[in-house]
Amino acid sequence: MIMRFRMEAGMDWEALRSFLAIAREGTLSGAARRLGVRQSTMGRRLAALEDKAGVRLLERTPRGLRLTAAGEAARAEVEHMETAALAAARAVSGRDVRLEGVVRLTTVSDFAGALLMPALAGLAARYPGIVVELIEDDRTLSLAAREADLALRLARPRGRSLVGRRVGAVSFGLYASPAYLAAHGAPGGGDGTGHRLILARDESGVYAESDALAAMAPRAAVALRTDDRASQLAAARAGLGIAALGHHVAAGTGLARLDSPPLPSRELWLVQHQDTRDVARIRAVAEAVAGQMRAAAPLLTTGVPPE
Repeated sequence: MIMRFRMEAGMDWEALRSFLAIAREGTLSGAARRLGVRQSTMGRRLAALEDKAGVRLLERTPRGLRLTAAGEAARAEVEHMETAALAAARAVSGRDVRLEGVVRLTTVSDFAGALLMPALAGLAARYPGIVVELIEDDRTLSLAAREADLALRLARPRGRSLVGRRVGAVSFGLYASPAYLAAHGAPGGGDGTGHRLILARDESGVYAESDALAAMAPRAAVALRTDDRASQLAAARAGLGIAALGHHVAAGTGLARLDSPPLPSRELWLVQHQDTRDVARIRAVAEAVAGQMRAAAPLLTTGVPPE
């Protein structure tokens, strides 16, 4: 007999949210990181929910936790609840005109440091009641699910519920350390024989600059694959090989820029959910970030800091 899940009154929403996170991540640890709680807390919430429902919702497998038939039914019901709750929250927050409160800003690690901090410092001086939670994550967090309020992304937003504005562009070049060039010489426009490359793991076209580097040097050896840009930079500085880096990433690091054909550039977009366009604190943060990105245009496109 297939056990089915039945939603009952009094079920704890935090337990339901935790179950949904576990179902999406496939592990207690991944779900705990997603919600910012301890792994033991996730386990207790799941156990309490299963005890109240009287049915097993997830089962352990060698690849992680997998939904049971009852779990699949539960996930559908909880996702309906989540959609309604998020819509209500956005409707309420959309009427918030206070210049205070928390704004969650997500961006890739490239921009989270020196590029954004001047904007956040100016924002704090002008609006001390606004607290920015900066989420450095190369994943595309969901604005609809309120994982973030604003996103600074290297791609045009997709989805009718999202609104965005182009706030700049990022250009890339080929870089290597002086030690690497001393040992291997500068590539002379051949097929890459005798050279080593630092490439992305993802070969789906997301990292077009890395794909272009691989295409330029088909006979080169691969020294390292990583999608983490900080690791690519560290590898290039350590002399592992040649990397395709944003000019703003390589600026001031001591790396040498190599002659090469132009690499694909990336548009820089500031994105939010359409229901939060009139939230004053989010609008204030968006204006500060957009202004900073416009001011940083020379650094982003050529590697030359603005005067």
